[in-house]
Amino acid sequence: MMFDFSEEQISAFGLTFGVGGFMLYMVFIIAQLAWESKAGRFGTFVLFLGLGLGMVGFVAKFAIQWLISK
Repeated sequence: MMFDFSEEQISAFGLTFGVGGFMLYMVFIIAQLAWESKAGRFGTFVLFLGLGLGMVGFVAKFAIQWLISK
């Protein structure tokens, strides 16, 4: 127990907000990459599609867990 939180609570918090923060930073990196390479609209779409597809799966996992737990 650390600060009256269990290991499970700390892990859930870190997974939700820590990984969420890294995902937002990753969106910034992809946008910066598209801007610096002058990719255009289609190139930017392809970059976000290819590099951001893993983030969609991570968010979908939380949505599915939320729907099942109802």
